[in-house]
Amino acid sequence: MRSRVLLPIMAFLLFGLAACSSKPATDSAANTADPNQSSGGTGGSMADSRRSPVVKAPTVVPAGTTLTVRLGEALGSKISSPGQSFTATLVSPVAVGGETVIPAGAEVRGTVTDAKALGRFKGGAVLQIRLNSIKVHGAEHSIETSAVTRSEKGKGKRTAVLTGGGAGVGALIGGLAGGGKGAAIGALAGAGAGGAGSAFTGNKDIVLPAESAVSFKLEAPLEVK
Repeated sequence: MRSRVLLPIMAFLLFGLAACSSKPATDSAANTADPNQSSGGTGGSMADSRRSPVVKAPTVVPAGTTLTVRLGEALGSKISSPGQSFTATLVSPVAVGGETVIPAGAEVRGTVTDAKALGRFKGGAVLQIRLNSIKVHGAEHSIETSAVTRSEKGKGKRTAVLTGGGAGVGALIGGLAGGGKGAAIGALAGAGAGGAGSAFTGNKDIVLPAESAVSFKLEAPLEVK
């Protein structure tokens, strides 16, 4: 008799316990859904932050721009040979639209394209050089420049004496576009070089001492990132 009375009570208690246990599960599901929604928003912001940065278009240095460099070594019709490479540094910064694109001191490389000592070229001497690369912010760029040529036929008076004394004043810079025969090459000696910065022709071979300043012109545009 007593067991019959207890059975309905136990069934009721079990039903109540089942109802209570199912309620937290629903709350837990709801709590789980909220973080997912918030993480979805965070994921969107993360995706936005991972977008590619805006890349600035390269600056173009136009053809015809003058590059004046200081030689890192002596070059000459007798001491140099065709194909020989040389180093130099940019004397003045290059600006485009008022903004410096290539800073002064940039490393430059060039090549001796022709060199003949006195008496080997119809009794005269010839020296021709050009630039082929420049390093900007650690990146090396190939460049095309005009050739600077200095030549002299046979014997004669000295056609160019370019001295640079003290702080390197009194240089003659020329022989840019075309690099024709007899074109002048500038020599600008640095401080302490005295009168050593001279380019001699005529009865002597052509010599461009180290620290001489020589100007070239770009023959093709140069893109700098």
